[in-house]
Amino acid sequence: MNKLGVAVIGIGFWGKNHVRVFSELPETELKAVCDVNRERAEAIAAQYKVDAYTDSKKLLRRKDIQAVSICTYTTTHAVEAMRAIRVGKDALVEKPIASTVREAKRIVNSAERQNTLLMVGFIERFYSGVQVVKSRVDKEEIGTLVSATSKRVSEWPERIGDVGVVKDTAIHDIDIMRYIFDEDPTAVFAKIGNLRYSKLEDYAQIMLAFEGGKTAFVEANWLTPYKTRSLVVTGSRAILNLNYISQEITMETAGQSTTPRHVWQEPLKLELQHFANCVLNNRKPTVTGMDGLKALQIAEAAFKSSKQNKAVKLKL
Repeated sequence: MNKLGVAVIGIGFWGKNHVRVFSELPETELKAVCDVNRERAEAIAAQYKVDAYTDSKKLLRRKDIQAVSICTYTTTHAVEAMRAIRVGKDALVEKPIASTVREAKRIVNSAERQNTLLMVGFIERFYSGVQVVKSRVDKEEIGTLVSATSKRVSEWPERIGDVGVVKDTAIHDIDIMRYIFDEDPTAVFAKIGNLRYSKLEDYAQIMLAFEGGKTAFVEANWLTPYKTRSLVVTGSRAILNLNYISQEITMETAGQSTTPRHVWQEPLKLELQHFANCVLNNRKPTVTGMDGLKALQIAEAAFKSSKQNKAVKLKL
């Protein structure tokens, strides 16, 4: 089996997990890691017996590296992604795809021109519980889809420094709503602000309107004393409840409540394996650069809605 030569750019809080998974996958051969922190880069490189870099431009010159994972700060995603795309490397960019819609469009357009594969790291798509929910919605086992509500709340995360709760956290659920509804929202109304922190927003309530009167509500904050990650999908015949943390699902109808069984697998491993197989087999990934762009467009429209205190129409 031909293995895909890969490298990880940015090996902090989340990037080191990409390093671990790539080293374990049968489809990939980890060649190098890169981080602006030389000590961290050298330590992780020594642990996995690969090469260490502090400058991604040098890493990207290597012919034996065909694809990269970009796990740097959001504010550097555009720079790192464009570097990789220009030299023909396929890339998985962690969410959000970029700091701004303008940057995201450059990345997506450049990948299309260069004919390089571009995937965005919306890991929730690879949770087995989400796949069960999606399947039951698509098969209309809950009847006609009416609405969905997500809650993603916790204390302030130590790893954050460059984006607030909307682009770091709520953007996961914005993408999931597009995925579950299988369409783009037509409008957004949001309340976003700061209750505890001055530099970055720490709470958001975002309502998305879809065709036919369907709605989605996304709640996210960094204010609560414990972590909650949940998704509730309401249909005309049943309600699905998913706990992201335990991956437990319940399906409630008028007459009974059931707990569908599903096999748990590490979502990051499924995500990176999918990325590698798409590159090796020249297939389109399930989460594209366009998905990353659209999620960011909705997030920025939510900021606009909150500032203007009115609904904002979307044309993605």
